[in-house]
Amino acid sequence: MNTYFAICPRGLEELLADELRGVGGSDVRPVAGGVFFEGEWETCYRANLESRIATRILWHIVKGPYAKEEDIYRLAVRQLWPNHFAVSCTMRVVTTAIKCPLKSLDYVTLRVKDAVCDRFRDDLGERPNIDTRNPDVSVHVFLTENECTLYLDTSGQPLWQRGFRKASVEAPLKENLAAGILKLSGWQPGQALVDPMCGSGTFLLEAVQVALDRAPGLDRTFAFERLKSFRALAWADIRSAAEARVKPAEAMPIYGYDRDEHAVRASRRNLQQAGFGNVVQVDRSDLLDLDAPASTGIMLTNPPYGERIGEQEELAAFYPELGSVLKRRWAGWQCFFFTADLRLPKLVGLKPSRKTPLFNGPLECRLFEIRMVAGSNRSKPVVEG
Repeated sequence: MNTYFAICPRGLEELLADELRGVGGSDVRPVAGGVFFEGEWETCYRANLESRIATRILWHIVKGPYAKEEDIYRLAVRQLWPNHFAVSCTMRVVTTAIKCPLKSLDYVTLRVKDAVCDRFRDDLGERPNIDTRNPDVSVHVFLTENECTLYLDTSGQPLWQRGFRKASVEAPLKENLAAGILKLSGWQPGQALVDPMCGSGTFLLEAVQVALDRAPGLDRTFAFERLKSFRALAWADIRSAAEARVKPAEAMPIYGYDRDEHAVRASRRNLQQAGFGNVVQVDRSDLLDLDAPASTGIMLTNPPYGERIGEQEELAAFYPELGSVLKRRWAGWQCFFFTADLRLPKLVGLKPSRKTPLFNGPLECRLFEIRMVAGSNRSKPVVEG
């Protein structure tokens, strides 16, 4: 039985814990920024393949106390690294810390790299090469005030890299954060879903994968395939089972809109390359001109935050118009806005029924849920689609 730590965007820890239980994880313990869990290698493989929310999954090697850099070196050099991966693998060391008293994390990274290479040299007479950009294997160092934990990364490229979003627009949401927001909205396959500011189509892509029961990691490889513990037959069975359950792609009530033609083209291209070109309808339109495509559904979007003064003034003018449009045209819908602009509900003039704190990288955000109750506000009939 191994111990793992799955990293995720802050605010999504409980959703990730549920996912990990679903793939067979035991002793699942959410903490800030991720989830500890235990399981055999097959559980690790499933977690990498199936998790929509994890950023990466780290295999716990050792934990020990430290007071200075040389304590960390000694902890690392004692580990049997040649038992975990071949000397022919390229490697790198990644260091993160909370309340670490040491002056230089770069120096810690250097000493752990030295320790791993010294262990290989002592045991095999040669050492692995370093590749900081695209290594076969990554050693992760996590430091608290007085403890050092060493991990091996089982994911490789971050898990939000599903393998098929090629076209992008400015400031796209990472796929795992989008998947978590979609889950928090309560959207279910078959229910109408609209992203009126769809950008490169991240919410749309995640929704289609959920509806098709398609594992998000089917189009990519993983770092665990480079480890000496890799069980190729078990992995082949897990992949085959995931491929066999994917439903055929067919048209769904999922709609993307954007007023920027570049974004519309990017969304269409990404959906096409993923094999979902005929599943989702994407068109150019301004949110203020849109009619709801069904009598009920979920609107889910990531509007611009307005990081510059001029943009903030534009948004302050836009929000009241948005509130008016939501009342007139979106009665019966649950509307979700993911934003770092905490003024949104007040300026829109609608009281959110739920405010969920989330982080987009280091940026503190909110997912505002605004329920548009059908009734006297609706002056324009909705169009059934």
